[in-house]
Amino acid sequence: MTASQTPNTAEELRGAGLRVTAARVALLETVRDGAHLDVDAIAAGVRERVGHISLQAVYEALHALAATGLIRRIEPAGSPARFEGRVGDNHHHVVCRACGLVADVDCAVGDVPCLTASESHGFAIDEAEVVYWGLCPDCQATRSS
Repeated sequence: MTASQTPNTAEELRGAGLRVTAARVALLETVRDGAHLDVDAIAAGVRERVGHISLQAVYEALHALAATGLIRRIEPAGSPARFEGRVGDNHHHVVCRACGLVADVDCAVGDVPCLTASESHGFAIDEAEVVYWGLCPDCQATRSS
């Protein structure tokens, strides 16, 4: 992202009640520029933008940004936590069983929650997380070769 986008990012951080730092701005922009990044990839992206940042600082910032809803944390089974900037639109994910690639899938229904639980156990359900599993095109090609 360009420097002209930094003020908008800073305003979003302030609006979420977070202190604005160069590292948080770089982290939010890195997550938004990437696709389902893990912590190591995010840390590398932040370091490219602002120089040194500790892994602990990255974890703390990710936690704060996810808690405010500026980013979303996803945890496909068997994979490390990943983070994305696409929030608030009730989308789902498809995960490759072979290579772990994660892609967004728009919700077929659109309304939250898009699935109705057979039993709510008294919960006020406001979201359903759907993960589709399969093989990505590259892994399909590799297996059929």
